[in-house]
Amino acid sequence: QVQLVESGGGLVQAGGSLRLTCAASGSTFSSYAKAWFRQVPGKEREFVAAISRSGGRTYYADSVKGRFTISRDNAKNTVYLQMNSLKPEDTAVYYCAFGPGIATVNPSLYNYWGQGTQVTVSS
Repeated sequence: QVQLVESGGGLVQAGGSLRLTCAASGSTFSSYAKAWFRQVPGKEREFVAAISRSGGRTYYADSVKGRFTISRDNAKNTVYLQMNSLKPEDTAVYYCAFGPGIATVNPSLYNYWGQGTQVTVSS
């Protein structure tokens, strides 16, 4: 049983930065691969970034590579997504997800999801 709550979204100008936080409770934190997805109304959920159970490997969508960084703090049961050089096309609802297997871009392999946090990037 895992509960995930995202925070840190908001409105930011293009070129700016935000850090999203995913706070987990009711889980063995290190047992899960962790990921961020995003979704725009009318479109499918899109993979953004993932981190392995150990934290030793990270994966990024090409669209965010070099701009976004996923990390986690086991002591705080928290996952972060640092977003720099934001673009208007980054505007979406961002979701945190945990899964019992390896880090993957496949959303079907993640069992637990937060409710999302809105990120809006203005030009």
